[in-house]
Amino acid sequence: MGYGRPVDVLLTAIAPTVWGSTYIVTTQLLPPGYPITVALLRALPAGLLLLALVRQLPAGHWWWRVLVLGALNIAFFLTMLFIAAYRLPGGVAATLGAIQPLIVIFLTRAVLGTPVRLVAIVAALAGLAGVALLLIAPRSVVLDPVGILAGLAGAVSLALGTVMSRRWQPPVSTLTFTAWQLTAGGVLLIPVALWLEPPLPALSLQNVVGFAYLTLIGAALTYMLWFRGIARLGPSAVASLSFLSPLTAVVLGWGLLGQSLTTLQFLGMAVVIGSVWLSQKVQAGPARV
Repeated sequence: MGYGRPVDVLLTAIAPTVWGSTYIVTTQLLPPGYPITVALLRALPAGLLLLALVRQLPAGHWWWRVLVLGALNIAFFLTMLFIAAYRLPGGVAATLGAIQPLIVIFLTRAVLGTPVRLVAIVAALAGLAGVALLLIAPRSVVLDPVGILAGLAGAVSLALGTVMSRRWQPPVSTLTFTAWQLTAGGVLLIPVALWLEPPLPALSLQNVVGFAYLTLIGAALTYMLWFRGIARLGPSAVASLSFLSPLTAVVLGWGLLGQSLTTLQFLGMAVVIGSVWLSQKVQAGPARV
């Protein structure tokens, strides 16, 4: 295999790492109280930009499949993500997505017929344990129940979307597939945002920078790398990388916002990194446990 798989893993890991910065960008750079509108402005401009580059539309049954995938991977997931980001501390919000790898393991069995490996389950549980350690803060944190439910719902949605993106692989490039899903998800959010949220206030330069980052880096680039990874590595291997999202969120909170970390949280970081390594090793090997 040469160095193909390690490079694929590293490129795919960029996506959840960048997504871990979503929480600090949302709370520090964006106007508060617009989760659906922010999700829309993250997805639709990125999708239209990529669509203008590829100049190819779905055909036949791919229209409804893309709408389903756009709803799971983009519209619903991003809405839940930003609701959690607005209502919870970044590390907590990102941590809720840590259930995704475990869900994906069993979904790939049910949907794709992929064998369930005991070591993969152990790695996923270890990652959950590491993320739980990241949650242990030196002071009490008020947890909003709506934010918690949103974070969990988003994790389930992305897990299902990840598996179905592997099951439904169109005969087009990853860039085209990404453009379709981002555009579909953004279009689905238009009526919801218009109905449920007021218009955005006048945007400051800070807001524009935040939106530009989330659109170009946090959507166009990362989703392309994510879907590329699903096609090359498989859903379970890709989902295990999502543990990097809470790790990034906690590190950014420490480095940029001055949030203190405990010894247990540093231990959690080490456990998360170890679980990601173990998951990738299991997925790369041919043995079945």
